[in-house]
Amino acid sequence: MQHWAMSQAKGTLYLVATPIGNLEDITRRALRVLAEVEVVACEDTRRTRALLEHFGIRAKTVSYHEHNERERAAELAALLERGAAVAVVSDAGTPGINDPGYRIVCAAAERGINVVPVPGPSAFVAALTASGLPTDEFYFGGFLPARAHARRQKLAALRDLRATLVFYEAPHRIALALADAREILGEREAAVARELTKIHEEVVRGRLGDLAARFSIEGAARGELVLVIDRVVIEEESGVEEGATASVAVRVAALEAEGLDQRAALKRAARELGLTRDEAYRRLTSERARSKSEN
Repeated sequence: MQHWAMSQAKGTLYLVATPIGNLEDITRRALRVLAEVEVVACEDTRRTRALLEHFGIRAKTVSYHEHNERERAAELAALLERGAAVAVVSDAGTPGINDPGYRIVCAAAERGINVVPVPGPSAFVAALTASGLPTDEFYFGGFLPARAHARRQKLAALRDLRATLVFYEAPHRIALALADAREILGEREAAVARELTKIHEEVVRGRLGDLAARFSIEGAARGELVLVIDRVVIEEESGVEEGATASVAVRVAALEAEGLDQRAALKRAARELGLTRDEAYRRLTSERARSKSEN
């Protein structure tokens, strides 16, 4: 390990990207930096130590996560001012992107300390490039709000944005998010990427309504998910009644997100779409069976 003269020049803060799943994605530069710094600040010390040990790196680690970020940033900044070299890593991907990192970068910049990015994997960038949707302009929104009302407000605020939309989402909320996106944004092409760089990596492409129906099936969504939505609303074909084309599964999922149980949601969806309850149930069963067979 390189030892720094801590009484002389200020140190350097390195922002080191780490693999989001496949360990082969670590860069040689990242490995060198992690081996040379005095301290590696990480979200989960156990997880980072496992990564370091895999590559034979013995480095001091300290916790740096959302619950201690403010005070730990001050401590790390003091180390940097004394000449230490410090690396910041997240559990996976690029630090600062939906992970801790912002506060220590601000603290370092305010003190005139050099901040050096060591680029590497980022889940939302990987998903965007593999989605098949436009990449020239995009908006990354992190995680959509967990509560239905806040999520729908967020989507409504982005309705007129002329850019591809990219979000992280949890498996148990993806169907609800897709249903809300279909209702608020209108029908659009989209993609759901899961388990990127891992054994079960998959990118599912289709319209929001079709994806909502597919992921409404229990167990269809697993692992880390990225949702990518096109900027263009698909125009409805003229002369086709809404009730004949609307997805019962999508509407039921949206109503369940609002707190209705499946029976009440199905009854209301049938009324809204101009269907009998029996017909709505047959279509719901058919849509879910079709999505399951395609999965």
